[in-house]
Amino acid sequence: MIEINQLSKKYKGAEDFSVLNLDLIVEEKEIFGLLGPNGAGKTTLISMLSSLLKPTSGTFTINGLNFKEHKNELKQLIGIVPQEYALYPTLTAHENLMYFGSMYGLKGAYLKESIHTHLETLGLSRFSHKKLNTFSGGMKRRINLIASILHRPKVLFLDEPTVGVDVQSKNVIIGHLRQLNANGTTIIYTSHHLNEAESFCSRIAIIDQGSIIIKGVPNELIEQQENAHNLEDVFLAITGKALRDHV
Repeated sequence: MIEINQLSKKYKGAEDFSVLNLDLIVEEKEIFGLLGPNGAGKTTLISMLSSLLKPTSGTFTINGLNFKEHKNELKQLIGIVPQEYALYPTLTAHENLMYFGSMYGLKGAYLKESIHTHLETLGLSRFSHKKLNTFSGGMKRRINLIASILHRPKVLFLDEPTVGVDVQSKNVIIGHLRQLNANGTTIIYTSHHLNEAESFCSRIAIIDQGSIIIKGVPNELIEQQENAHNLEDVFLAITGKALRDHV
């Protein structure tokens, strides 16, 4: 579904590359985790794959389409759940979703039915006409997710989709993502919740300083790493225990 070849990004004025000569293949219907310390290049990589950032060099394809030649077509294939809320706080949940759905060309009864179905599934239907600025963090996360999947994307990019939410909201979000994946959506997921990634992802890659250090099936990586009992042990063994404060 995604093929990345020697992809690099260096921001203007920066001394180092944020992503450097990265190669990766993500198969169709995978749940692929991109894990790494702060500043490792995860968000930069997702931003390039979703056409929000122009690569410095290298190339990639999504569903066989080259990003240089098929930028508009690629945007129709993907959904993006950013780390920050991409919502209008003074609009209601329904108004937000009507707006974002219309941006994907959805309209009429189909759009209204899709909104109703997702709100019902994620336990938000009774709050549909409440303004977003009255919602809890977990509720906003769920609306953020719905806004990105109304058009049924083939590939869904998730940047910390459960950060700062309660256990119940996280459980509902992960359950809905599993159902989307079962229905054919390929998922690319970043998170600092390593226990969540261990159980959620079919494969993961650990990125540090813009390059992939290791990749594979979580359970197999744990077995291969000496004295590792979980994915967090693998992560610390690969990236070290030093603080990674980043601005």
